Amino acid sequence: MKKIFWGTILIIALVLTGCVGTPTEEKTLIIAEQYGLAYAPLQVMQAKNFVGEIDPDLKLEWAKAGNTTAIREMMLAGKVDIGFMGIPPFLIARDKGMDWDIFMGLSQAPVGLVSSNSEIQGLADIEGSDRIALPQPGSIQHILLAIAAEREFDDAARFDQQLVTMKHPDGMSAMLAGQELQLHFTSPPFIFMELDEPNTHLVLGGTEAMGGPFTFIIGAAPKRVQREKADSLAVLKQALQKAMVFMREEPEETIEILAQSYQLEPEVLKGYLENPELNYTDEIEGLETFIDFMGRNGYLENEIAADEVVWN
Repeated sequence: MKKIFWGTILIIALVLTGCVGTPTEEKTLIIAEQYGLAYAPLQVMQAKNFVGEIDPDLKLEWAKAGNTTAIREMMLAGKVDIGFMGIPPFLIARDKGMDWDIFMGLSQAPVGLVSSNSEIQGLADIEGSDRIALPQPGSIQHILLAIAAEREFDDAARFDQQLVTMKHPDGMSAMLAGQELQLHFTSPPFIFMELDEPNTHLVLGGTEAMGGPFTFIIGAAPKRVQREKADSLAVLKQALQKAMVFMREEPEETIEILAQSYQLEPEVLKGYLENPELNYTDEIEGLETFIDFMGRNGYLENEIAADEVVWN
């Protein structure tokens, strides 16, 4: 009888404490990131252990993704808690029923359409046979190109049939080879690396396409994470804000950290980071412009209000 009694007490205790392992799960955030210098605060945050300074019990796990589709699929499968991406693919997924919100901005960046073909000096020079590499249809690069096409040709979809989905490193290699593909819409550091090469030039800049500044990368989290891991999400945001301040106040150490992360020479990286269009901030800019354009041109089927997709 005593064995049964104490066995019952042990079972009840395990149930009431959520069983072994639950606290650890609650103190873990799995983060998906993509390629490029626009994600630099994540690397600085890791190197300086800012999360550990704020909450030593919170553990981060990382997943590298080639595009937002991969991030969305990992989130839907419960394999990822947080994703960093451009605003347009976030909106497209939200429009299709993805239950997530923006919780912070991460960076503004000098993105652009680069070509190795000297005959392509503007959008009007792009022929139907030319191919344009970018991360995926619906990416921020695609939508910026569509915004510029609507403005110049009154046809947002003008180049949609000429897009080739490629990761940034592959798109850079293909464009520089200049055989089957001569246009690449890309972001730092790849846009800097491409423009450093001979016989390349910028066809269209991101700010020019947008008609003003915009947030390039935002952080998004599904509502389950907002509900179940709100404190951890707040710690992550605070740690990234510390990383952004550190990058402004300690540029030399920042260069040391990022040169190793991106396999770049410190002097080269210093020049990249000094670009005035590369700005690491948690502010969110251009959201309403993207929503308006994408709604008018059929990239979104439902009405979306900016204040409904930002989590505070």
